[in-house]
Amino acid sequence: MNAMLASDLPLPRIGRGKVRDIYAVGSDCVLLLTTDRISAFDVVMAETIPMKGAVLTQISAWWFRQLEGVVPHHMISADADEIIRKVPGLKDHRADILGRAMLCRRTTVFPVECVIRGYISGSAWKEYAASGTLAGEELAEGLLESGKLEPPIFSPATKAETGHDENITVARMREIVGNDVAEKLESMARTVYNFGERIARHQGIIIADTKFEFGRAADDRIILIDEVMTPDSSRFWAADVYRPGRPQPSFDKQPLRDYLDAERHAGRWNGDAPPPPLPASVVEATSRRYLEAYRRVTGDELTV
Repeated sequence: MNAMLASDLPLPRIGRGKVRDIYAVGSDCVLLLTTDRISAFDVVMAETIPMKGAVLTQISAWWFRQLEGVVPHHMISADADEIIRKVPGLKDHRADILGRAMLCRRTTVFPVECVIRGYISGSAWKEYAASGTLAGEELAEGLLESGKLEPPIFSPATKAETGHDENITVARMREIVGNDVAEKLESMARTVYNFGERIARHQGIIIADTKFEFGRAADDRIILIDEVMTPDSSRFWAADVYRPGRPQPSFDKQPLRDYLDAERHAGRWNGDAPPPPLPASVVEATSRRYLEAYRRVTGDELTV
């Protein structure tokens, strides 16, 4: 399939993120189309990563299918031909939506990210190492980098259109969405994480942390939306090489991050847009990493 930097479908486009283009389908549905754009350090690269959009869409679709009966969610279909049957205006755009598009129920999105941390890493580890806290709240003493958290920590964040999301306290989340909704979102996020973590571990993957989004559907239900337990929304580690006390190799854009770090340290990039051109080897290595994540999580090779 051809790599896609941006989409142009005959539907009203109502949003464009770093990776996804969002189209309205009538008043009650949306089409999420995941391009092959990639960002790192809050900068979108000029190059695309082949198959990345299909990996993110199809991992999410796989999880939504597993979650039937566990929590309600927004996916209607991620199959191109089924989408075209429901949206005939896309019949001449099958190649554009193949593998990378998902037809979903439209919701009113809650303005918080629901992050579950089963292990302490990344920004959470940096804050803990500096002050013993996460989002200003004290954690137990003596935690190791990449160490398992018992029980997993619910760590909400504000949603940012640009830049990094900001970790907030649960108390602040209650102020934003109300006590009842906050309790429901935490409960649903924990349910999905616990369910996914067990399945992924059986496949040799540790989901160290992940973020979920939720929305309120037309029938007033709170449902799981957006992407679910993908390499972009989660930190995946290989269980067979996991060792606490150090950073872990992950199934995501690490080859890209490593290259950009090297460019910064060499003084060839200041960390702002525009980013440096990506060598073909970095693009290929990053694409392979995403495809391997799909294979590890689902147990199958990705075919679209």
